[in-house]
Amino acid sequence: MIEKILPFRVAVAEAFSDLPDAVLLPGEEELTHGFVEKRRGEFATARHCARLALGSLGIAPVPILKGARGAPLWPQNTVGSLTHCTGYRAAVVAHRAHVRSVGIDAECDAPLPGDVHGSIALATEQRRERELRLEHPGTNWDRLLFSAKEAVYKTWFPLTQRWLGFEEADIELHRDGSFTARILASDLAPAAGRGAPEVPAVFNGRWLSEGGLLLTAIVVENTSAP
Repeated sequence: MIEKILPFRVAVAEAFSDLPDAVLLPGEEELTHGFVEKRRGEFATARHCARLALGSLGIAPVPILKGARGAPLWPQNTVGSLTHCTGYRAAVVAHRAHVRSVGIDAECDAPLPGDVHGSIALATEQRRERELRLEHPGTNWDRLLFSAKEAVYKTWFPLTQRWLGFEEADIELHRDGSFTARILASDLAPAAGRGAPEVPAVFNGRWLSEGGLLLTAIVVENTSAP
């Protein structure tokens, strides 16, 4: 399903429930200590999806461990992103030669609790949301905004290795299934250091509402790729 909002250079694998054949590889088991059974099942299935997606790129199964701030560690020369929510788990991966970074997020299509919405939405975003709700009241724009913010962070962090707060991205959702995220952080220096491509000040993403889910995705393509 999420492939509908991703370019062809990105490999996808998804599941709508926990898979009985999803197993954890060495090193992953330790990451689940303290998890309840539900959380462990989501974790294992998401990583199973990651290995399926990597396999479609010709990459053998490997453990997907965690790095700084819990970000997944992908095989050399690849990038990727994981997401899971009730009724959905997915992984997307790509060759670094084609894609610099990718971020995906999935959320249940339901309103956000009021206290959460107020803590993640800028005043400008709340104003635009009110306008969207008047025109299209059937969409949970608040939850969609949250999902887009999650996708922004998952795209930003591999490029910079720095935290990005909810207030540091101003997101404009569009009715056509796209969104624009303007990065408000003052430091856009890439993690790779001097000579590396600049981190974009604007991320362009896409969203999808289908089957009781809200999905968001951002892909920063490698402009030097053939």
